[in-house]
Amino acid sequence: MKKLYYLVSFILIVSVQSCGIYSFTGTNINPDVKTIQINYFPNNARLVEPSLSQTFTTQLQDLFLRQTNLSLVKSGGDLQFEGEITGYRINPMTATAQQTAAQNRLTITVFVRFYNNKNEEDNFQKSFSHFYDYDANAQLVGGLLDDAFKEIIDRITQDIFNASVAKW
Repeated sequence: MKKLYYLVSFILIVSVQSCGIYSFTGTNINPDVKTIQINYFPNNARLVEPSLSQTFTTQLQDLFLRQTNLSLVKSGGDLQFEGEITGYRINPMTATAQQTAAQNRLTITVFVRFYNNKNEEDNFQKSFSHFYDYDANAQLVGGLLDDAFKEIIDRITQDIFNASVAKW
């Protein structure tokens, strides 16, 4: 019985110590990093959806505020994000027997410049992209556009989060 107690104690101590730097959000942020700066992402795509820039920027800021303990600042952040929306396009994806589109695909691409002022080796410049497929007979407005934005922006912002602070 005493051996079992020592074995369980040993396993608990080892497992707690080995998880000392793990965070439940999967981040791997240096303890010296306290602030984050996320600049406005203008829409420089050929086709411009007016609300996309503000929606994207706000959702990226919200993701970092929800999943980290970092404070959002307007300038001089330990971590800095800037960039632009470079692509917003709609393409036909599948055809019907009558040679018309049965499904369209909205694709959004965002170019991101990330600067880690505490560890410059983490800096990157990279494009992130995702898509949303919808029925070709539907108009991409209202609720359908909201659904498309939600899915695409959720995916892109999570990919940016993973590339910058989760190091995936």
